[in-house]
Amino acid sequence: MNESNEISDFAPSSLSHLIGQRKVIQQVEVALDAAQQDGKKLDHCLMVGPPGLGKSALAQVIAQEMATGFHEVLGQSLNSPAELNALLLGVKKRDIVFIDECHEMKKEFQTALYLALDKQKIFVKTGTGTPMGLSIADFTLLLATTDEFCILQPLRDRMKLVLRYEFYSDEELAIVLLHRTKALGWKVDDVVLVQIAYRSRGTPRLALRLLQSCHRVARSVGDSTITAAHLHRACELEEIDDIGLGPNEQKYLRILESGPTRLNVVASILSLPSRTVSAVIEPFLIRSGLVTKDKSGLRELTADGREFLSQSCQQPV
Repeated sequence: MNESNEISDFAPSSLSHLIGQRKVIQQVEVALDAAQQDGKKLDHCLMVGPPGLGKSALAQVIAQEMATGFHEVLGQSLNSPAELNALLLGVKKRDIVFIDECHEMKKEFQTALYLALDKQKIFVKTGTGTPMGLSIADFTLLLATTDEFCILQPLRDRMKLVLRYEFYSDEELAIVLLHRTKALGWKVDDVVLVQIAYRSRGTPRLALRLLQSCHRVARSVGDSTITAAHLHRACELEEIDDIGLGPNEQKYLRILESGPTRLNVVASILSLPSRTVSAVIEPFLIRSGLVTKDKSGLRELTADGREFLSQSCQQPV
């Protein structure tokens, strides 16, 4: 078998290849079966959950299961009505239109989108300024977001399925990694997959990225099998600690050593937007019981957080 060097060279191609997210997969299986039995398009879907859990992968699998065209775009990349209109005019009947990070779409585009779904038309201005309706194909819209409440209510209401993603267990992540290494033809010690999973904070994207880093380290020294030593070196290079915290998370914990701190102060010290800190850095720290928020919104270390910081946060990986 010829080895591939890129994690992204292989991806799931059917629902049966997807690991984890059983509730989501079951919802999609029922919806696909109903659509295929009735000879109709798949219902519009809203995918909700933190980044890196596989929303884009599922969207691509849905298109393959439906044997339809797939059109993918980032919400923030739609900069003008003409771009949205061009996207919708380019779809065919039952095609899948996937808009990732849809909460980043301008409100006017969200309005145009739900009107297009209702009327199966888009409206463009003529030379005289009069709106003209252009018919569009009856497509399926898949929206992915980390914050559903940043989407206009009328657009959310038109999504027939709401697919809520949860973080993966370490066991599920280890299976994801095992399947990917087999597909890639990479040799890896079994214990390494377990250790990568433990450091990946329940997120497949992080697990696969760390696996790629381990492979890069192994190949840099001419080794063909990924070992724990390669994982250790990869974590050193990327400044990832024993539970998967990176430099920003480690610095966040050290900021709270001095006592309860407001979000805007933490964000200022980290030189990051407050929204990035609350949406990207904090969720795992809170979920793992290292950090808590009091009634006034102050962030502070828990007893476990103080113990973790004293034992390992200052130590090399």
